[in-house]
Amino acid sequence: MTLSMYQASIPVLIRGLNNLAAILDKAAAYAATKNIAPEVLLNARLAPDMFPLVRQVQIVSDTAKGCGGRLAGVEVPSFADTETSFAELGERLAKTVAFLQNLTPEQVDGSEERPITLKVRGQEIHFTGQTYLLGFALPNFYFHFTTAYGILRHNGVDIGKVDYLGSV
Repeated sequence: MTLSMYQASIPVLIRGLNNLAAILDKAAAYAATKNIAPEVLLNARLAPDMFPLVRQVQIVSDTAKGCGGRLAGVEVPSFADTETSFAELGERLAKTVAFLQNLTPEQVDGSEERPITLKVRGQEIHFTGQTYLLGFALPNFYFHFTTAYGILRHNGVDIGKVDYLGSV
């Protein structure tokens, strides 16, 4: 049996988004228990030149919905980057999951050779669907998910590998 583009993308992205949402719930509970203003965690970063947690989560969402939409050949929804709370970030992730859940295997499968063009820092980058998924979208998704996880773990939130991977 072969692995389809749908199987390699949509369920994988949904799982990661749901795992990140659960991690953010733990972070919100941690902040409340420790009497830490949520903004402290939301604005935390691993290094001065890296984005803070809130932006990392927004990029995870953007990457997931962009990947699904581009592979399916449908318009990618635009979300304003205005989240300032754990609840708002959770809502954004839920909207992203809902968008992905509405994509069907028939829309995504066969997108291996679909031309995809992105503008990154003012330059166009050209991909096929498969090179976009495997060489750009998934690595970018996991980079920002891992960074969000790292920010929270570094700040004392009691999360571990099982939280990141979720249940199997």
